[in-house]
Amino acid sequence: MVANIVQTQGLNKTFGKTQVLDNINLNVPQGSVLALLGPNGAGKTTTVRILTTLLPPDSGSVTIAGYDVLREPEKVRSVIGIVGQSISVDGYLSGLQNLMMIGRLYRFSRKDARRRARELIEEFELTEAAHRPAQTYSGGMRRRLDLAASLMAAPPVLFLDEPTTGLDPESRNTAWDVIRNLVRGGTTLLLTTQYLEEADQLADTVAVIDHGRIITNDTPANLKKKLGGERLDIHLTDPADIAKLPLLQARALPTQVQNGAISFAIDEGERGLKEVASILQQLITAEVAVTDYTLQRPTLEEAFLQLVGTKVNNSVIEERK
Repeated sequence: MVANIVQTQGLNKTFGKTQVLDNINLNVPQGSVLALLGPNGAGKTTTVRILTTLLPPDSGSVTIAGYDVLREPEKVRSVIGIVGQSISVDGYLSGLQNLMMIGRLYRFSRKDARRRARELIEEFELTEAAHRPAQTYSGGMRRRLDLAASLMAAPPVLFLDEPTTGLDPESRNTAWDVIRNLVRGGTTLLLTTQYLEEADQLADTVAVIDHGRIITNDTPANLKKKLGGERLDIHLTDPADIAKLPLLQARALPTQVQNGAISFAIDEGERGLKEVASILQQLITAEVAVTDYTLQRPTLEEAFLQLVGTKVNNSVIEERK
């Protein structure tokens, strides 16, 4: 087996006069998770479409499990699975029947299809609804069934396009556990997601793409570390007092300066303590009242914002229109 089961070199794509992808290089080792993050229009979807044989690149090379995407598309399709954003299950069939049908399409025996379907029904906590028509399922249940359907054949490479969108927190945690089990079993995942917490929880590596270029490719821990050792959050009693602190406001992280909250990247150790003391002293000098302040580790959300400068809301990327 090749060391990097997914590999792109010098990937370029232009639509009209717009260069959508500009020299994209990705290397994904077997049994790892790559999260592809970026605002709307950055090139994520185009990249995934090329990797999954749905769109040819203008130049560059792509291999999946050693197969060339352009020269051997059928072999590539035999080793990949795709979970799109839309729900694709048959509403008239039960959850169990949906999964068994997909298993049979993959040429499983009836016995093996039923066994695998029951395993996934249990893993995604759909046992009580297994024999009900899928059209009676809630949106979250249908999404879980859709995820289960994509895993029937357990492909060595799986592309997940916003897999947990629309799921409640409990269902999202269930899906994360199933995904982790897949990876432990050797499956390689390429994940696009709007949930930065999801990337932080699942990804071994995060590639941030903006305006068609990879602007960073690193582990979540390293991306957060680049912001500084910790983050100082300060809540002002009167939000309007932010105007009294132009120098501090200019230094603040580009998360948001709203509701009287302002955040700073702080070094670790003695140097960080001096920074905290300096910031608090400036607040005192400007006679700005503080409700509270906390010191904590930075988040992947803040690392993303530092790189791209795109606003987020409730840990969901607010993509460019």
